[in-house]
Amino acid sequence: MLIVLKERNNESLIAEVQDLLQRKFGCPSHIIGGNKRVLAVTGETSVIDIEYLRSIEGICSVDRVDRPYKLASREQKDRTLIKVGKDCVIGDPKSVVVIAGPCSIDSEGQLDESTAMAKQRGVKILRGGAFKPRTGPYSFQGTREVGLRMLAKAGAKYGMATISEVMKAEDLPLFEECVDLLQIGARNMQNYDLLKAIGKSKKPVLLKRALAATLEEWLLAAEYILHGGNPNVMLCERGIRTFEQEVRFTLCLGSIPALREMTHLPILVDPSHAMGKTRWVKDAALGGVAVGADGLIIEIHPRPQESSCDAAQLLDFEHWNECMDGVHAVAHAIGKTVI
Repeated sequence: MLIVLKERNNESLIAEVQDLLQRKFGCPSHIIGGNKRVLAVTGETSVIDIEYLRSIEGICSVDRVDRPYKLASREQKDRTLIKVGKDCVIGDPKSVVVIAGPCSIDSEGQLDESTAMAKQRGVKILRGGAFKPRTGPYSFQGTREVGLRMLAKAGAKYGMATISEVMKAEDLPLFEECVDLLQIGARNMQNYDLLKAIGKSKKPVLLKRALAATLEEWLLAAEYILHGGNPNVMLCERGIRTFEQEVRFTLCLGSIPALREMTHLPILVDPSHAMGKTRWVKDAALGGVAVGADGLIIEIHPRPQESSCDAAQLLDFEHWNECMDGVHAVAHAIGKTVI
């Protein structure tokens, strides 16, 4: 349920309405937006007497939100814009944000070369995997805290924001210290304790779609974070598991326009994990831009064959530059700029 007030920043009315909702109907509520004019009410809102609320002086309108993900719903606002650093805004309809870096942080030298590759093409957000969730227990598990601190150092050196995947709530203090954005991987999309903990963070969050999640399940996962108080959530389509064997995952680009109608949250595409092969990443990235994604997250490496994991999908210098040339061309064709 959304309650719109007639005046902005009416602190006394906000307090009065929130107290009433909790005391009379047992429903919590949250302020949406910086102007403190819209209250999003969650919980079992069917018990609320809408006409009673509408009769309160100072309330402009009261509307039920039918979707189960109330805070993530497009019905409550048009778009969320997430500012990262000084001049990078994710969710701006006129731009495409590119996030790039190595799949795994193997060494300081490898990370430095990868960061230089990204920086050379104007990338403002550096990705790097330090804690690696792997299917098998014998696979490389990441350089962990050492790698995360390497990422922070590289970001500071090149003047870039940083993002890395957090796997458990206990590690959040370390991530809060070392990175600018938090990533929740596909395997943790429904790790509800982690989602609740990240909801209390002030860091922007990139939430990847789980391997077999519906769009509604994905948005309900985002709802956990929003409900916890963190409004800066981005969605990342990275492909779903189907019967197909040739590609690593089936990249569901059709989800982008569908999500645009369903939610106000920014939407990114991960062509690297979806395709699984270097030579196919560029085409998937161009498709993501063409269909309206707000950004891309791409894995790069100066010498992919030396990577500790996912070497087959990493872009080297040649493929990276070719991919970025295409991204710029497609973005320009649809009236957007790449940042």
